[in-house]
Amino acid sequence: MSYAILVAMLDIQFIRDKPELVQRKSEEKGYKNVRVAELLELDTERRSKLTQLEELRARRNTLTAEMKGRKPGEEQLAAGRQLKEEIAARETELKTIEEKFQPLIMGIPNTTFDDVPVGGEEDSVEVKVVGGKPTGAKDHLDFMTVRGWVDFDRGAKVAGAKFYFLKGDLALLENALTQYALDFVTKKGFTYMTVPHMVNSRVATGTGFAPRTSDQSDEYYLEGEDLSLIATAEMSLTGYHADEILDEADLPLLYAGLSPCYRKEAGTYGKHTRGLFRVHQFNKLEMYVFTLPEQSAEMHERILAIEEELWQSIGIPYHVINIASGDLGAPAAKKYDIEYWSPVDEKYRELTSCSNCTDFQARNLNIRVRRKDGRVETVHTLNGTAVSLARSLVVLVENFQNEDGTFTVPAVLRPYMGGRETL
Repeated sequence: MSYAILVAMLDIQFIRDKPELVQRKSEEKGYKNVRVAELLELDTERRSKLTQLEELRARRNTLTAEMKGRKPGEEQLAAGRQLKEEIAARETELKTIEEKFQPLIMGIPNTTFDDVPVGGEEDSVEVKVVGGKPTGAKDHLDFMTVRGWVDFDRGAKVAGAKFYFLKGDLALLENALTQYALDFVTKKGFTYMTVPHMVNSRVATGTGFAPRTSDQSDEYYLEGEDLSLIATAEMSLTGYHADEILDEADLPLLYAGLSPCYRKEAGTYGKHTRGLFRVHQFNKLEMYVFTLPEQSAEMHERILAIEEELWQSIGIPYHVINIASGDLGAPAAKKYDIEYWSPVDEKYRELTSCSNCTDFQARNLNIRVRRKDGRVETVHTLNGTAVSLARSLVVLVENFQNEDGTFTVPAVLRPYMGGRETL
């Protein structure tokens, strides 16, 4: 199933009520092929045909009830044949309309909040700066290679370019960071979960991992199977409550999913790709939240605060940016990125992100909440990266290396490294 065609959908009633807003917000996100007016024309025709079909089915049911227990007359038989033909015709017409309607509605991304800056990547807005801007560090790949910590050559021999082996102290450091982050988020109330590393097409598309064009698809598919490898634990965690009605008293539900992530990294050429910064497989600890609609904005700020506190405790300089509309994916209504200061490149580079996807993902996967008064509505979902391990190792090596070629283990990680202070 192609993510370029099928992605999570907006509420059709919302589109009917605010067509101009939906069209404008879609274009601001960079989705130039969204056609709201055409969609609504089909929606009107679709509802009309559906009404006709329901009326015909009701007449058929009445006729069937009249004939029950008695021999039907010729007139009744003729009426039954006529209804059968008309129902078949309406069903064919409705199917034709649906085949046009579905790709249009499922190609519309989530609308952004009003405080999301409009524009491309360069238009994202800095909202906070923490720490200084050190310079003069050695490139992480050079530092790691000299010490025998990473092997891309043998990774390529085994699996292809951008695959790698971590070795010795660097592999132990990754494990230490994972354990520290896991302890950190569970103390914040998140329930630790391991997750399936593959999801079916419904979950994948319902989560909304959708490129703007088909050649940008970032997921690996299993030939002959209705499965793809996950690009993030977010995909599996979103599907965890598919087709369920949650209880208001149980929300918010906070999960922390640890998994490998598999990405083709399509469409990233020209971006920072050296070494471990952008690879095809890496481990990641992801925070995920199911919450009430009126709590999602507050929860978004809470996830950001946890990410900041985590990286401040390690000692990494960074800034926070409010991501511009054109750099958001389909599901997010708003996203914050934490970008660390790279003393090698002397600029900020992506470290973590957190997104409020409102009801976009949950609607497509039929995840709802029953209110205390009995009302049922769609929940909101949010996600945030605690640690993306391969990239995090880049950050640690750039910021904790020493001129003599040693590496200082961050103080908070030492208990997870057997008390070692340097590597």
